[in-house]
Amino acid sequence: MADNYSTFADLYDSLFDLDLYEEWASFVKERSTASPMIDLAGGSGRLGVLLSQSGYQVTLIDLSEQMLGLASKHAIENEVHLDLIQADMTADWGIPDQFPLITSFADSLNYLVNKQQFARALAQVFRHLSSGGRFLFDVITPYQVNVHYDNFMYNNDDDPEKIFMWSSFPGDEKNSVDHDLKFFIYDERLDAFKLVREVHHEQAFPLTDYTQMLKQAGFVNIQISADFGRQPVGPDTTRAFFSAEKA
Repeated sequence: MADNYSTFADLYDSLFDLDLYEEWASFVKERSTASPMIDLAGGSGRLGVLLSQSGYQVTLIDLSEQMLGLASKHAIENEVHLDLIQADMTADWGIPDQFPLITSFADSLNYLVNKQQFARALAQVFRHLSSGGRFLFDVITPYQVNVHYDNFMYNNDDDPEKIFMWSSFPGDEKNSVDHDLKFFIYDERLDAFKLVREVHHEQAFPLTDYTQMLKQAGFVNIQISADFGRQPVGPDTTRAFFSAEKA
């Protein structure tokens, strides 16, 4: 019934393959057991829940009130605790603490539309990391944007009452993409479909640019990999995984 999917956050959360969160969790656990930690732009809390179940004390920061509501729901359902903070990743997070581990996955940093925004986010990460702390994150690459997302289309009608259509188009900026995400939700009261739609803009930079920005922010021991840390990066890498430390 349509009332079960009243916000885009609910619908968007339902898209993700839960196995991917297991992969992100494994990437984190293989590189740091430090706790407490921040999951930056942690969305609906899927990763935060998994890490909490593995013994991490997780503070989840996200800009979306709706996503934080879902994170609270998922934490309660899984009988774990998440500290939830609503904040913009590029501005003051409103907390004085420093943490030995900060993570950010699932394209979150690709939503920063230029290098200035990325640099501001890095400054906040650096500020809230303790000395020797580690920042783990991933980004989609220019190859993903320019090749895989070039006029990409995907439709899912497995659920006849919740049809999903995803189209991607090149953005106005170099190495950027616009995702047109549409859900058609059947409303039995009207005997008609309701359209729920958002357009998401993502920006990718060459991997050398990410490395340079990390160094400028003060990070050291920067490591880059592909396939959740299992492979070296190459020209056809679609998602790059970073590990960097606060000097």
